[in-house]
Amino acid sequence: MAEPKPNFGFELLDVADSNDTDEGKRRREQRRDALACRKLPEGVGNHGEAAHHYQPDPELVDAINVSLAVGAPLLLTGEPGVGKTQVGEYLAWYFGIPFFPLHVRSDTTAEHLLYAFDAIAYLQAAHDPAQQGRPKRAEFIDKGPLWLAYETPTPSVVLIDEIDKAARDFPNDLLHVLDQHEFKVRETGETISRKGRPPPIMVITSNSERRLPEPFLRRCIFHHIQFNDVLLRKAVAARAGDFPRLSLEMQQAALVRFMELRGLDMRKPPATGELLVWLAVLSARGEDRADFIRTCALAELPALSTLVKDREDWGRLGG
Repeated sequence: MAEPKPNFGFELLDVADSNDTDEGKRRREQRRDALACRKLPEGVGNHGEAAHHYQPDPELVDAINVSLAVGAPLLLTGEPGVGKTQVGEYLAWYFGIPFFPLHVRSDTTAEHLLYAFDAIAYLQAAHDPAQQGRPKRAEFIDKGPLWLAYETPTPSVVLIDEIDKAARDFPNDLLHVLDQHEFKVRETGETISRKGRPPPIMVITSNSERRLPEPFLRRCIFHHIQFNDVLLRKAVAARAGDFPRLSLEMQQAALVRFMELRGLDMRKPPATGELLVWLAVLSARGEDRADFIRTCALAELPALSTLVKDREDWGRLGG
């Protein structure tokens, strides 16, 4: 087994090397150090770092400009991995303004966008014998993304990511805020508003897992990010620095096989995000073998686990 290479980050495991001799322990220490030193491509898993590489197409730019002109939320749909979430980070980077995200879960409510009141901590403080006087409710409020955006003196971006994951009432509960750009804090009676300033840029993403209510849709500017070859090539060109060990010929060969893979009847076809990770892995491994990539069977493509994420899809490839 070759010595682990710091900052390589991908070939650190050898299942055959598992002995407990002094030499084996020494090699485990080396592998531990190499693991700690591995360096990942800057854009992988970090939308903020990758924001300045984002390449919006003309139709998306037009939708963004319409949203900015009328102050309406921008609703983005498209299959997972096409870059919907990254639009918010991109706008924050482009304008140099604060970014306030809300990543929606199944239990997310409209209040999470506004604020959260810690009722349990408040009751504990109220019954604490050491407490001097009644505690102030305002001290137990955690401001949400929209509240923070309204307080920010400069423009800002608010992201509601994957709104279709939330309960059905979530979009309708936002209607008043989207219309009036203000809300009341029940615990203190305070009204929070944008104070006459333009509203924050609001980006809302959806994977179209369920249809959103009509009243909510009427208040949004809509754009569907369509996965296509142009989008793909622009994304690869913008992120070429993440795969410095791949020649242009290799990148083009990988793109062709990627589109061939997507052309299969897959349950979970890979999207732009998976392609960029795949190229980064190939680069880290030094897999600059354009001829092999062009001619091998799809099931023989290296690091295929970065592209195929479903058991039935593996079966279709003969895996």
